Amino acid sequence: MTQPTDESPPAPPEIRVAVVIERHARPSVWEEWRFSLAEVLIDEGQWGNQPRCLRDDGQRASFLYPGFPVRLHRDEGEGYYLNLSSGAPVWFVMWRVDDENASQAAPETVTLSYNEAGRLLDAQERVDNLPLPEAVRAWLQAWTDANYRPEPKKRRRPASFVDPARRGPGGDAPECA
Repeated sequence: MTQPTDESPPAPPEIRVAVVIERHARPSVWEEWRFSLAEVLIDEGQWGNQPRCLRDDGQRASFLYPGFPVRLHRDEGEGYYLNLSSGAPVWFVMWRVDDENASQAAPETVTLSYNEAGRLLDAQERVDNLPLPEAVRAWLQAWTDANYRPEPKKRRRPASFVDPARRGPGGDAPECA
């Protein structure tokens, strides 16, 4: 086992958040429950570390889930850049309905990476989003500006402008017998 050195890489930047999920009872004849993402809040420890019900009037309920870390990683730089350049940056929250109690749903992860959210959606997970507050957008922008450089776009010459003999297999040039 190697000993840690003073030159070990710094921990990734991180903030902690709490997620509020709302539950609606019998929103339609086809659904017993409907869940929606209500808020993502900065968590400075004021809510402890246990989920809790904020309100339940029998028809609507709000549940707070504190303590989700949102870490920024260099290999997700493109995903942060895409989120920021979308014009409306968002939190991405992956959540699941409890398998044993369909009246409960809980968040599993929170990210700021467009690419990570896409991978979760590709895996058939539920991912919803909410707008980023300005302070978090500025924090993410500063980190992305310092740690990510988009690859320059390479102009490709259309195949119709390339000599048919140089187009290669599958080119547009007809073969003569």
